[in-house]
Amino acid sequence: MYGQQFDGVIAAAANMPAPGEKGIYTAEMFLTDFPQFTKKVMPTEEEEVPQKESLVPSAMLELFINNANSSILPGRYCDMWRYAAGLYVAHFCTLYLKTYSDGSMSAVQAAAGLVREATMGDTTISYDNTAVTEAMAKWGSWNATQYGQQLVTMARMIGMGGSYVI
Repeated sequence: MYGQQFDGVIAAAANMPAPGEKGIYTAEMFLTDFPQFTKKVMPTEEEEVPQKESLVPSAMLELFINNANSSILPGRYCDMWRYAAGLYVAHFCTLYLKTYSDGSMSAVQAAAGLVREATMGDTTISYDNTAVTEAMAKWGSWNATQYGQQLVTMARMIGMGGSYVI
């Protein structure tokens, strides 16, 4: 139907990744770009400058970075790629840290969720999750963090397509 000269154009218009296309985002890039996910470690006698360490365990951070490299493709985001990949990782790190604990005393404690309603004497605590539920309807968990919201905004800009002006 179409000649081979159109294959690349059709793939680009369909936003298909090039074969083997993958990002090269690293933990070092992330910890530099998003220092809020680090903690200072006091220097040893041999070191003069405090070191920075990730707040997220290295295995989890690498998982999020690998997913970002597969999902946030340089060919789509061009000059915004590094920031977009960082937002992706920051979003998942934030969700992870919201549930992080050094350990739990019981399975019930580990599985504890948000308080729906609790009463003690004259005091009642209740959370209305309606706004979160409604916001999650279109973009899922991306609305749960400011990093995800920024990434969604960028993705919308990338997906809008070009303009033609005469």
